[in-house]
Amino acid sequence: MRLSVVTMILLAAIAPAGEKVAAVVNGEPITVAELDTALKQLPASVTPVSTLQKRQQRAEALQAMIDDKLVRQFLKQNGPKVEPAEVERQYAALIASQKAQGKSIEDYLKENELTPAQVRESFLRMLQLARFVEGQATADRLRAYFDANRDLFDKTTVRTSHIVLRIGENATPAERQKAIDKLRAIRADLAAGKVQFADAAKAHSQCPTAATGGDLGYIVRKFQADEAYARAAFALKLGEVSDVVESEGGLHLIWLTDRKPGKPARYEDAADEVRECFDAELKQNLVAELRKKAKIEVKLQ
Repeated sequence: MRLSVVTMILLAAIAPAGEKVAAVVNGEPITVAELDTALKQLPASVTPVSTLQKRQQRAEALQAMIDDKLVRQFLKQNGPKVEPAEVERQYAALIASQKAQGKSIEDYLKENELTPAQVRESFLRMLQLARFVEGQATADRLRAYFDANRDLFDKTTVRTSHIVLRIGENATPAERQKAIDKLRAIRADLAAGKVQFADAAKAHSQCPTAATGGDLGYIVRKFQADEAYARAAFALKLGEVSDVVESEGGLHLIWLTDRKPGKPARYEDAADEVRECFDAELKQNLVAELRKKAKIEVKLQ
């Protein structure tokens, strides 16, 4: 469901005075109207969407807009130089693409609730982002990324089950330690053969997968699961249970139940995929660093 950086940059706009605000990012607002516009861009669901699912979609879309607001702010301060003529070429291409569809640029602006100035500013940030990524993706870095992520490019997969305890952002150190101690006690019982992992997951895991013994199925090394979780999972030996692993989703015990080795890849054959994954991870890491330093106020209830 998550919207891409490029899509969100195109949708982002400056909040008119008096608009209801969904979030404030380093002093800059994201309005409810902007959020509603972003939600309209999502593919229509073929099945009815519950109120809870709509609320979740709204919350996820807002987080995506916050991420992209941070990227826009970064690029405004630190982005590579882009000549106005390059922006105008993008704008002209947009006009041409609309004409090819039998539409006008006015139709596009009305449909997306944007002004020409906002579209041009969005193209500027898109070009800056592309140039920023290009500057990071040197031949040496791409080769090093391939070597460091052979499991990903070899298409190795692992199957895991987990027991997770959720801890809120405002959990105290004592509450966090209590959860860690509980998981380590469960791990000791597993090691002693006092309980089976699936039974422990059913009894303790705070995840919908608890009903099936915590089984999460197969994942590849990156992009399908939280990085901390995936890194720990791929480091395990078959049948091994991890120590406590902390991810954005909580505190986990991870049990490696299967590993399927992939086929050794050659860099020359995987070069396009390496570049794509490098770019995606670079953007993820940039957002993560920007979030650490940002002042973010979510006002949407």
